[in-house]
Amino acid sequence: MNRERILGIDPGLRTTGFGVIERQGRTLHYVASGCIKSNADDALPARLATLFAGVSEVIATYQPVQTAVEIVFVNVNPQSTLLLGQARGAAISALVHGGLPVAEYTALQVKQAVVGHGKADKEQVQAMVVRLLNLPGVPGADAADALACAICHAHAGEGLGLIGHKVAGTPGGKLKQAGYRIRGGRLIG
Repeated sequence: MNRERILGIDPGLRTTGFGVIERQGRTLHYVASGCIKSNADDALPARLATLFAGVSEVIATYQPVQTAVEIVFVNVNPQSTLLLGQARGAAISALVHGGLPVAEYTALQVKQAVVGHGKADKEQVQAMVVRLLNLPGVPGADAADALACAICHAHAGEGLGLIGHKVAGTPGGKLKQAGYRIRGGRLIG
């Protein structure tokens, strides 16, 4: 049975988490996880370059064939939202530059896929990541979120398939082809 390596990214300007897993059939295996950190004292372009270079290095090191990135939520502070969006753009640019397809998931979708409900807190996500990947210890919050994003993507291809995500360069996913849509987080025909 083929192994498929998936890279999950939890974007952030200060810290971008990454998690790499392998899917073999229905079984998931942990490969690596960690964080890419930018220097808060650097100018914004230098920080974005650090994130781009870090994601590119992760791609070169672990050779994923699929990627999943968490979609940015709108923050109370518009400036923070813009900075997070730019960090996310740097990460996605590195993935696309590496020739990889990019799937995008909301935090709600990731939490539902990993914990079973969208209101889960960070500790619940971390605990389920440990359990699902049979890890000997608890990864940091950013790395756990990235691993959760990769797990969400690994599970998205099962059952109804590719629920509510967008993949750059693909026409739509299994649900769209089957005539289903997602509206307000619910599956409709």
